[in-house]
Amino acid sequence: MTLLILGLALWAGAHLWKRLAPASRAGMGDKGRMIVALSAVLGIVLMVIGYKMADGAVYWGRTAAMTGINNLLMLFAFYLYAASGAKTRITRTIRHPQLTAVKVWALAHILVNGDVPSFVLFGGLLAWAVGEVIVINRANRDWTPPPVVPVKKEITAIIAAVAVYAIAAAIHVWLGYNPFG
Repeated sequence: MTLLILGLALWAGAHLWKRLAPASRAGMGDKGRMIVALSAVLGIVLMVIGYKMADGAVYWGRTAAMTGINNLLMLFAFYLYAASGAKTRITRTIRHPQLTAVKVWALAHILVNGDVPSFVLFGGLLAWAVGEVIVINRANRDWTPPPVVPVKKEITAIIAAVAVYAIAAAIHVWLGYNPFG
């Protein structure tokens, strides 16, 4: 569990550095970007290794209903992430679509993984995303929604979400975790 927690801390620290210590981060210039990128990648590696090694109590298992809800939430999470890049209509309502996607992703995984390592991993990333939104909103209170975009961008975001969802599902199957029950 130590590697998992260390990975979470490294991930969160790397991402919050710019928000909590902007002068320090800005003073590093491009070197700071490299530090953030390497820290994030190392954090992911530690989270994956730590999660695979972790053991803990199981409070609930997967059910058909929760698996279905998880899959719908995952599709929505991928759409939110794609919508962020395409600036679709939903980005006029949701200020932080990528961080909202992380929150939806984490919640979806907690629904089907009722064990302590999952609470630490997915709950930790959920807490990080919530904290990140709070810090960003406090620093930048003013927000102007992006302008309305053509329907073509909406269609592009939907196609991208479905494609990435299919790839993520295939990777889960390949790793031995069937996302469809």
